[in-house]
Amino acid sequence: MAKCSNCGKATTFGHNRSHSMVATRRKFRPNLQRVTVYENGRKVRKILCTRCIKALTKAYK
Repeated sequence: MAKCSNCGKATTFGHNRSHSMVATRRKFRPNLQRVTVYENGRKVRKILCTRCIKALTKAYK
């Protein structure tokens, strides 16, 4: 579910690094928002990342 329906951005994995450089697993989650978007003249609720929301608002200005 944690996936942008526009660009496909999803959770990626990496490491937390402590001061002693011990690596523990962590997740990098995208900033996803539920947004109502007009698509082909009708309202559609989508889950989009904030970068896609910003790009869509720029396109309509």
